[in-house]
Amino acid sequence: MTTTSPSETHDDAEIATVDVLIVGAGLSGIGAAHHLQSKLPGKTYAILESRGAIGGTWDLFRYPGIRSDSDMYTLGYNFRPWIGDKSIADGSSIREYIEDTAREGGIDSHIRFHHKVISAEWSTAETTWTVTALRSDTGATVQFKASFLMCCSGYYDYDKGFTPDFAGIENYGGTVVHPQQWPEDLDYADKKVVVIGSGATAITLAPNLAREASHVTLLQRSPSYIMSLPSKDPIALALRKVLPSRAAYSVTRVKNAVTAIGMYVLCQRYPKFMRKRIRKLQEGWLPAGYDLDTHFTPKYNPWDQRLCLVPDNDLFRSIRRDEVEFVTDHIDHFTETGIALKSGRHLDADVVVTATGLNLVAFGHVDLKVDGLEVELTDTMAYKGMMLTDVPNFAFVVGYTNASWTLKADLVCDYVVRLLEHMDKNGFREVRLERDSSVGEEPFLDFAAGYVLRAVDSFPKQGSVAPWRLRMNYFRDLPALRFGKLVDENMSLR
Repeated sequence: MTTTSPSETHDDAEIATVDVLIVGAGLSGIGAAHHLQSKLPGKTYAILESRGAIGGTWDLFRYPGIRSDSDMYTLGYNFRPWIGDKSIADGSSIREYIEDTAREGGIDSHIRFHHKVISAEWSTAETTWTVTALRSDTGATVQFKASFLMCCSGYYDYDKGFTPDFAGIENYGGTVVHPQQWPEDLDYADKKVVVIGSGATAITLAPNLAREASHVTLLQRSPSYIMSLPSKDPIALALRKVLPSRAAYSVTRVKNAVTAIGMYVLCQRYPKFMRKRIRKLQEGWLPAGYDLDTHFTPKYNPWDQRLCLVPDNDLFRSIRRDEVEFVTDHIDHFTETGIALKSGRHLDADVVVTATGLNLVAFGHVDLKVDGLEVELTDTMAYKGMMLTDVPNFAFVVGYTNASWTLKADLVCDYVVRLLEHMDKNGFREVRLERDSSVGEEPFLDFAAGYVLRAVDSFPKQGSVAPWRLRMNYFRDLPALRFGKLVDENMSLR
């Protein structure tokens, strides 16, 4: 089997053949490649990346202040310590971390850039995937053959973010921009900016835009839970002084995973207590007499939607300095000079940022077929949150919604490598999951965020019980995926 340098040109007739084909050169894809080549060095592989750079989400998003909302000791890989000073890191530092991981491991030489996967078909007779990709740089269509296909493209639609249909927006004379398509030359200095949204992107943008804008208004229909964390982890930095780098990283990783999952469990089990606790903290961060009921008290319980984090109180400090104003209202229509609200108030705006969410898509719009038949994703069920029924030799990475994405990604990669090793030792060429008809169906993502609710009906289902249930708990997945049984009654190998 052969791989070819990503710098080489391929014509339509060539079909490259590898053992494992990875889709996506972001955080998950680079991690999957490392796990594969370090534990199964005899396997050949290639990575198909639709864009022209490594980094995935962290290369796509370039808006001011872009950063992680998970700490880097858990968002970082389990095999490569994060050595930056900040636990809550900026986007460029995360992108550099992923790029360095790829370069140091020689993974970058396996990446085919500008290769957008459009279809993948499994042949049972050949026990092989044939994957078709469109080259955006040349316009050519190329094919690859692989024994195993691993989708690491996440679930964001990279082509377009979500923007509602705002009445009258065509009459607006200012600039409208979505954070997913942030222009490098956008001038917002000394201008009035309105940021529409209440999620992580909006609360990141507001204080960062306020550094140059004359005023920033964050316009939300309803509030989110927002908490502050130090950008630097004092315990992690202290551990580095007394422990070797890898040991300090491992201890901090476990500590932060326990903290994140513990926070989630507390919010789910004791929502009234946690609502009061969050409010008490916010009272100390905000000006005296601030209207928390209107702007910072959601109708839902903590962690029914993702809890938003800000580093070093940056958002709250901007509010105290009158640089950022929260307005909780509904948009009636756009005017030539801004936004008219249902309350009758008008917001003047030179720039409007629609931080209104993302579009989700399963497996990057790839057309999946098995033996010539289209795979209807809604008819499939996810196994252990990483494989699909009746789609052989296929795995995917979907991270946690209540903790770091990479915690789950590392576990999935560990499992896939163990499975491939087991198949090789026993002469198996195909692994197939068979659905248990007695297991009830549930939505793939049990999460009330708008971007999930808009798309979840197009995703596979999860089951009501293990191993079909997509658990959002690292410490329950850890023994099952890293140390548990590989084969059960739902799995057939041949």
